[in-house]
Parts: sequence; C-alpha cells; structure tokens
Amino acid sequence: MSEVIQEFRTKAEAVSAIVSSVPSLDQALAYTVDLCARKKACQMLVSGCQEDLSQKAEDLCGLRKWGRIIAAPGLARDDLDRLVPMAREQGISVIRRDMRKHLEGVDIGLTICEYGIAETGTLILDSSSEELRLGTMISEIHVAVIPASRIKGRAEEITNDLETLMENNPNYLAFITGASRTADIERVLALGVHGPLELHILILEDR
Repeated sequence: MSEVIQEFRTKAEAVSAIVSSVPSLDQALAYTVDLCARKKACQMLVSGCQEDLSQKAEDLCGLRKWGRIIAAPGLARDDLDRLVPMAREQGISVIRRDMRKHLEGVDIGLTICEYGIAETGTLILDSSSEELRLGTMISEIHVAVIPASRIKGRAEEITNDLETLMENNPNYLAFITGASRTADIERVLALGVHGPLELHILILEDR
C-alpha cells in the first residue's frame, strides 16, 4: 500500500469512516448488498395510516412495502444491471431516480467518487445531479467507492481537474469528510443528523 493510500485511510478512519479495499467493482457491489442485508430497514415509523388521509400521507404509509432500499443514482447502467439481481436475492430494492418519493426510507446511498484527498481523508463527489445529492443526503449509510489512482496527496494536485469539473453548469462538488456530524446543540457532537450516520469508503484497487 502506498504512503498516499495509507495516509488517506488513516485520516478517513480518524473521522469515523469505515475504510476497506476491494479488488473489483463487483466486490464493491457485493459489499453494499451484504451491508444492507445485515442492517435493519431504515423506515420512518408511521402511525395513523388507518385514518382518512391525504394522497401525500397515503403515499407515506405506502413506503412500508419497500423494505430495505439501496439508492444508486449515479451508477452506470451496466453496473446497475449487476447490482439489481444481487440485491433482489436479499429482498432489497434498488432505485436510481425519484429520490423525493423516498425521503423517509433509504438505507444505503451508493456512489463512485471523483477524487480522494489523503491529507484530510476527504472524498470529492460530483453532485451536480439532484438525484445523487439526495441519494447521499437522505441515506442512513453512504457507501463511497474511490479508485486508488484517484486518491491524491494534497488538494492542490487536482486544482486543474476541479476547475474543469466546475465549468459545467450547473455544478455541485461535494467534499465529504467522515459521516455527517454536528454540534449545533449545546456543543454535543451528534452523528447522522444532517446526512448519513455511517460512511463506508471502498478503495478500488487499480489493475
């Protein structure tokens, strides 16, 4: 393992990320499905569904039928075609769009990141798609795949690449360091309030 990768792993783990290496994207997909299968379904507890409800409220009650969900809005079609059968075997649904219909019940958001920065253990994700932004914000767990060759020592090394990404309109680049955290209330640190409770980083080994 190179010094850059080791530094990235150390810094990411220091901010509560769970870091693993995978030899292939298929292994990353299998990791995601296994992780989802082992967790309790993330569903908002809804009461009053037996009452006369508005259409929106009825839709909310209908979320119960989905069970566990993996959101993979940025995944390429070929990769999605391999993920869906794996998930189906475990009774897990995979969604790629219409995130606004699932704001209360996404278990895992799966993404492939653009870059990693070793000095801070940070991931950079092109989040220009609203579906992708929602997928990584409303999920209980974020599984982020980052190719090892895309992990750089310092942010300055990718300045030109980031400027190129920002030429797109609209553009949103997310810098993700650890799980979502806040200490807004009485300076008590809380995880998972504004975003995922857990961040799993899968370093995709280069061939």
